[in-house]
Amino acid sequence: MAKKGLILMNLGSPDSTSVKDLRKYLSEFLMDERVIDKPYLLRYLLVKGIIVPFRAPKSAEAYQQIWWKEGSPLVVLTQQLKEKVAAKTDMPVAISMRYGNPSPQAAYEELLAQCPDLEEVILFPLYPHYAMSSYETAVEHMVQAKKELKYKFKLSVVPPFYNHPAYIEALANSMRPHVADTTTYDQLLFSYHGIPERHVIKTDPTQQHCMKVENCCTTPSTSHKTCYRHQVSITSELVAQKLGLPKDKWQQSYQSRLGRDPWLLPSTQTVIPEMPALGIKKLKVVCPSFVSDCLETLEEIEMRGKEDFVHNGGEQYDYIPCMNTADDWVAAVITLAGTAV
Repeated sequence: MAKKGLILMNLGSPDSTSVKDLRKYLSEFLMDERVIDKPYLLRYLLVKGIIVPFRAPKSAEAYQQIWWKEGSPLVVLTQQLKEKVAAKTDMPVAISMRYGNPSPQAAYEELLAQCPDLEEVILFPLYPHYAMSSYETAVEHMVQAKKELKYKFKLSVVPPFYNHPAYIEALANSMRPHVADTTTYDQLLFSYHGIPERHVIKTDPTQQHCMKVENCCTTPSTSHKTCYRHQVSITSELVAQKLGLPKDKWQQSYQSRLGRDPWLLPSTQTVIPEMPALGIKKLKVVCPSFVSDCLETLEEIEMRGKEDFVHNGGEQYDYIPCMNTADDWVAAVITLAGTAV
């Protein structure tokens, strides 16, 4: 048997809620060429000269609203997931973040400390869907770190799992207590993290299908292997089917827009305030592109989303938490780790 280790990789968080740490975190995050895919000089001027100075203080305030006494919810929850997964497998397990801490080197070294003759590391990017600004940059970051550090072990990667039965089952089970009684809400909103339209086009290996062919997301194509918009739509459909939700009971949107370029639509920040006027007074929202609760779910959706909904006439707003450390999700992680290639 090969001597294997597992790394669970998430997005990351600042080390604290101080403006200083937010500047550092946002700079690392936004200078990533797969996040803001502009020429280096333009990206540097945008990030260092405009975005970070403006957003750091606001982001610090937002993090202060959701920060736990143990630290960043995302980091704490990922650590707790690691511990539960480790208890169910013989492999050593570590965590790494794409931005911030723990670093790739820290994760690799943690595995080597437990298994000095390590032969294979399974990298599990905790992103169900493929996007250049999430899954792709996470994988490339870990590959580059391994190369620079000259580790000899093999690196295998868990592919996007947006349609894997284990993920769909775990996600549906986490949602079921909230949506089983369809008389208690008017609509369920699947809110996915948004990306610029150009990212969808860039990750199309054919450069002839995504956002160029009519009904491109439902027309069969090899492009779907790396198409974020197609994959999130499939997740919504499969979960709705698993839960037995009528077609008119749910819809999906995209959140967290940054900048003025065209992003995937509809926008969550537009959809939620408009719902009460359309007769949707009781709303439930879930964020399946995240497996761990974080700033984008706890502050943007649970807090600000509710404020926008109620302010515009909504009566009942319920955010459905991420799977976090649910037993079904822990079991799914172990199953998915076996799909690494």
